[in-house]
Amino acid sequence: MLEVQQVSKLYENQRGVNQIDFSMSRGEIVGFLGPNGAGKTTTMRMITGYLNPSQGQILVDGLSMADHPRKARSKIGYLPETPPLYPEMNVYAYLRFIADLRGIPVKEQKMRIGSVIEKLGLQGRERQIIRGLSKGYKQRLGLAQAIIHNPDLLILDEPTSGLDPKQIIEIRQLIKELGENHTVLLSTHILPEVNALCNRVLIINQGSIVLDGKPEQIVNTMGETFEVSLEIKGHRETIVRELELLESVGQVTIAADQPQADSTKLQVSSNNRQDIREILFYRMAELGLPILEMKKQNLSLEDIFLKLTTNEKGEEIEPTLELIPQEEVSEDA
Repeated sequence: MLEVQQVSKLYENQRGVNQIDFSMSRGEIVGFLGPNGAGKTTTMRMITGYLNPSQGQILVDGLSMADHPRKARSKIGYLPETPPLYPEMNVYAYLRFIADLRGIPVKEQKMRIGSVIEKLGLQGRERQIIRGLSKGYKQRLGLAQAIIHNPDLLILDEPTSGLDPKQIIEIRQLIKELGENHTVLLSTHILPEVNALCNRVLIINQGSIVLDGKPEQIVNTMGETFEVSLEIKGHRETIVRELELLESVGQVTIAADQPQADSTKLQVSSNNRQDIREILFYRMAELGLPILEMKKQNLSLEDIFLKLTTNEKGEEIEPTLELIPQEEVSEDA
């Protein structure tokens, strides 16, 4: 559905993106993550045709954005972080205006507008002036304008930014439903949102893609060791000593929150990525030390994000691009 092939955008005095390369298949919801200034918005603007790449090419359903910009853009719905609304218009008039811009035939407009109003929960607000809508309903209207022409690809930039918890839940549910019929590229700073919505994650840092994969695979492969949390009944010193004697165990750490009973909570890591749960189970059983609880510990998406976008001192990784002046705005945008 989308192919971004070796795309760069270079500026004179600010960061751009460098050799971005990824593709998206139909039906995917892909989370696009990165710290501020990493290149997310620049990448999305190039995909939607608002910016020309300095190098590389972008294909939407096989159509080159450079060679066939109008046809390619007709397949895209775009919701920027601030929805492109006209506050003095009412909801219905605005959607009719967008339908005209999108080239939807007049005889189809009433049906199409009615469909998106129902899908986005805007019933009863058709004649309301946009200025008077809550932020949540403005986001709904922004999504409505993005899908009114039934695009194959949706580009959503921070769609839940600034919403209250109830509105966030509602918009997330709408995005999940839209993902059943559209390919979605979702930019967000809310990492739990990615776990809730996305079946794939892209992380960009300093203009380059540093990670691409499914959330569960990323979590399993990024850890340098295999780690479990344990609660074992028995004498603490004996438990720690016996665990440390095991060849496959790398480190044993006593947890800060200890139970009141005669048991001990610990974090135990392997000296490699080996799954040590069976080894721990059988050894503790031999010693007559019952394991009351054992749970595999995974890196969270937040841990992985910080690991990939900061250095060992906790500072943001510095850019390595050589930046050169380039023309910024597409003539066809």
